[in-house]
Amino acid sequence: MEIRELISRNDPERQFDVLKNSYSQIEYAWNNKINLLQIDVSQIHNIVLSGLGGSAIGGDLLQNYLRDELKFPYQVVRNYNLPGYVNENTLFIASSYSGNTEETLACAEVALRSKSQIICITTGGKLEVFANNNKLPLVKLLPGFQPRYALWINFFTLLKIIQTLKLIPDQNKIVEQIISLLKSKGNEYSENSNKALEFAEKLTGYIPVIYSVSDLTSAVGARLKGQMNENSKLHAFYNYFPEQNHNEIIGWETFSEKQFNAKVINILDADYHPQIKKRFEIVSELVNKSGAEVLNIQSDLNDFKLRLMDNIYFGDWVSYYLAVIRNQNPTSIKNINYLKEHL
Repeated sequence: MEIRELISRNDPERQFDVLKNSYSQIEYAWNNKINLLQIDVSQIHNIVLSGLGGSAIGGDLLQNYLRDELKFPYQVVRNYNLPGYVNENTLFIASSYSGNTEETLACAEVALRSKSQIICITTGGKLEVFANNNKLPLVKLLPGFQPRYALWINFFTLLKIIQTLKLIPDQNKIVEQIISLLKSKGNEYSENSNKALEFAEKLTGYIPVIYSVSDLTSAVGARLKGQMNENSKLHAFYNYFPEQNHNEIIGWETFSEKQFNAKVINILDADYHPQIKKRFEIVSELVNKSGAEVLNIQSDLNDFKLRLMDNIYFGDWVSYYLAVIRNQNPTSIKNINYLKEHL
């Protein structure tokens, strides 16, 4: 069956169009007027972001993206509680696309009691009420998306907040380049024959095992894993180098396709330490010897930030195409909805 027929049959909500127009989320976020005058930057000693799922991955990506520029300790929290060090010198960012993520709401209450400086990011819901009741800075996101498909509006809202507070150098030029990149790649990946579709076809019938690198591309690996889960309705596993070399590498000694039909996806980058590059080569050799195929994702652009976005966007399209190839709706999240109903 042709890919257009599969899309028409399996994507009634037209996430295809949302993906293709991802660049417009960046434009909205970067042009959004935000008021953070009540935040006292001189009192900030650390930054904590609370979020889950699609509202947390933007926080992870921020850590990779600003690896050399953000001079403050920074942590993403995915639970109901905050670290003990959170206090009046903490910039706390509550990020919930729906505004009703109970873990984030619980953390926001803790941050309020800790007298942290709080910024809320949401489309509405209980988090908007919380912000308004406590007269806190509120940054509204554009509604109408599945949270995981709203990564771009979430991430670039976070980035603009950090820039508005003058905690990092100006990002306007690189943001313009990223918008152009996503426009171009969106057109490319929308064609009937394209690299993202070809990559997805190679994964059909296999469980992806994804490897990236701690602190550099860890968000790319985590994002791809989550997109395989939610979009493709597929188990996927994720780890990062060099940690993988100290434990998971041993699992490949007894790998058997009869037990676990897997393919490895390496997230590669030119900025990796030479020893990291060598580690990937050695582990890929061992994986091949064990009987599993290794696929690589690597952007050839000349700027690390552009490569980061290029790889994430590519992975989003791969997970989308893998869904429709497998006759799955890339929008539906039945088990998550069931869980929420029964909590």
